[in-house]
Amino acid sequence: MILAGCQNRPYHYKEKEKTGESQKEALLRVNKFLVKKDREMIQKFAERRGWDMKTTERGLYYQIYLHGNGPKATHGAEVTINYTLQLLDGTFVTPEDKTTGKTLHLGSDDNESGLYEGLLLMHAGDEARFIIPPHLGQGLLGSNKKIPPRAVLIYDVKLESVKAK
Repeated sequence: MILAGCQNRPYHYKEKEKTGESQKEALLRVNKFLVKKDREMIQKFAERRGWDMKTTERGLYYQIYLHGNGPKATHGAEVTINYTLQLLDGTFVTPEDKTTGKTLHLGSDDNESGLYEGLLLMHAGDEARFIIPPHLGQGLLGSNKKIPPRAVLIYDVKLESVKAK
């Protein structure tokens, strides 16, 4: 009787491991599906507007449409930006009629990783557009009442200054 109980126990743990692995695999499949759908939606959006966007390896869409001649933004630098932020449906998160200023410490502030990644592509004086998919933005939950869950974000950014660390 004792041997029979011991023999069932390892099987029970293996079954739990298999269930956990299948849940991980299912979550990975869903995540890949959502990222693919976001990518398709962003590409169609940019094409309709005639935006010539480039894409980073992580999935950030960007277009630097005005080139400045200042220093390049680097990890650890303090940067000052002016920007507007809107959702893919056209809803402005910032006031529509003016830009918002902000000073960031690249790598230490709690910002969307997509914004951080985009700023690292810029030099002071550059103006750029970033389309940030949810996995590089506010994610599954969104942020307060202005950014809904799984929102695609569109930043229009001017990098005003870069101060090295």
